[in-house]
Amino acid sequence: MRKFNVVYMRGGTSKGCIFHKEDLPENRAEWDDIFVQVMGSPDPKQIDGMGGTVSSNNKIVIVWKSDEPNVDIEYLVGQSIVGKSQIDYKSNCGNMTAAVPAYAVEEGMVDITEPITVVRMLNKNTDKYINVSVPIDPETHTFAQDGDCHIAGIDGTAAELKVNFLNPAGAKTGKLLPTGYVTDTFEIGGKQIVYSLVDVSNPLILVAAEDIGLTGTEMPTELDENKKASELLEQIRGNAAVLMGFAKNLEDAKVNSPAVPKVGVFTSSKDYQGISGNIVSAEDMDVCVRILSVFKCHKACPLTAANSVAVLAKLKDSVIDQKLHTASHGDSSVRIGHPSGIMKQYVDMTVSANHVEVKGVAGQRTARRIMDGCVYIRK
Repeated sequence: MRKFNVVYMRGGTSKGCIFHKEDLPENRAEWDDIFVQVMGSPDPKQIDGMGGTVSSNNKIVIVWKSDEPNVDIEYLVGQSIVGKSQIDYKSNCGNMTAAVPAYAVEEGMVDITEPITVVRMLNKNTDKYINVSVPIDPETHTFAQDGDCHIAGIDGTAAELKVNFLNPAGAKTGKLLPTGYVTDTFEIGGKQIVYSLVDVSNPLILVAAEDIGLTGTEMPTELDENKKASELLEQIRGNAAVLMGFAKNLEDAKVNSPAVPKVGVFTSSKDYQGISGNIVSAEDMDVCVRILSVFKCHKACPLTAANSVAVLAKLKDSVIDQKLHTASHGDSSVRIGHPSGIMKQYVDMTVSANHVEVKGVAGQRTARRIMDGCVYIRK
């Protein structure tokens, strides 16, 4: 048996295993086999490992101190693909991004400033910078565990982590709009489907729910069990992967780029019953979305996908703006309805005649250390 130091953490509405880079083999070629075993893959039930059977609970994060000026921490996210011996490093995880600075503070990897420590981070999946404001407990002089911040999808409250993605456009493609157009169309099954494809923190392709026979208020299980809609959404996602050069064809996209891009549907603000039986009110949201991550509907909304949705809501003539006229709203905030409730993102964006600059997208998250110790693998 081999063992590795690990911290098991929740970040936002995701959770996973965080490793210090110095505790892993220097040869990165050895990492994937370690992480696959840690998560208990390829068994889809992941009985023999730490994985949680859905993409949001199958995160690997590797963290190390940065040598770059004005950067404290660098980190790399691996997405364990459920049912496969595969770790995908193509995209960042916005939710686990919130766990990284809390981990860095608790592990003594950064200098502490009270009452707030700003941890300056570089995500190595996307080579994008993120600053996170971490509250410090005045008694323990480390990450504050308690607070009054509630995020949809997580019981109770905790200390607020303010996550600010700096200049997040073009994270994987180098462009805010990978096709060069705010909207475009695919012909699938003889039907024209209008979409917006945007790359903010991670690429996302978004279509109107009604255009593919959905209401947009389906719960994850209902959407996952809708085989026709799920297959159509994977075709849409696969076509986007091909357009951006991540895959050669639809099958290649499914096998080799399952996590990038994300695909989602949106609809207008509506009342519905959330996963926990809570009533989610139309008056509390600007747009309602359902996001698929690695072939399954996310039980909330991935933070990086929320960044893309928020920018699309503020972008004139996007699929969201065409139907909901959200770009004309003066407020920088966008309230996003998802299966667990509401989340709010703040967009700092300037628009000129021929150029859109996304200076930053910010949101609030919470995080918690669940367990620390050693994880054992067989070889």
